[in-house]
Amino acid sequence: MVDFENALRVALKTGKVVIGFNKTKKTIQKGKPKLVIIASNAPSEISEEIKYFCKLANVPYYIYNGSGYELGAVCGKPFIVSVMAIEDPGDSEILSFAR
Repeated sequence: MVDFENALRVALKTGKVVIGFNKTKKTIQKGKPKLVIIASNAPSEISEEIKYFCKLANVPYYIYNGSGYELGAVCGKPFIVSVMAIEDPGDSEILSFAR
């Protein structure tokens, strides 16, 4: 089984990833992402809006089983990451988490 956090780190190093609500939303509207990741504690209005746009654009999403702070730490960022989009998975197997 693929470990999500390791797969995400590989995607960050070898692929193309967009971090943040506004950038993720724009990427979904353009139909670019292969997968959207939402932190489990993302504010409900953000989470619901991103899920809605994912449904409209037929983009899979994954609810990260951790806080936005933990997701930010996995990404190597010193801030909270509530949502992010994988445009290109690179060498990772992150897309195996898509539903």
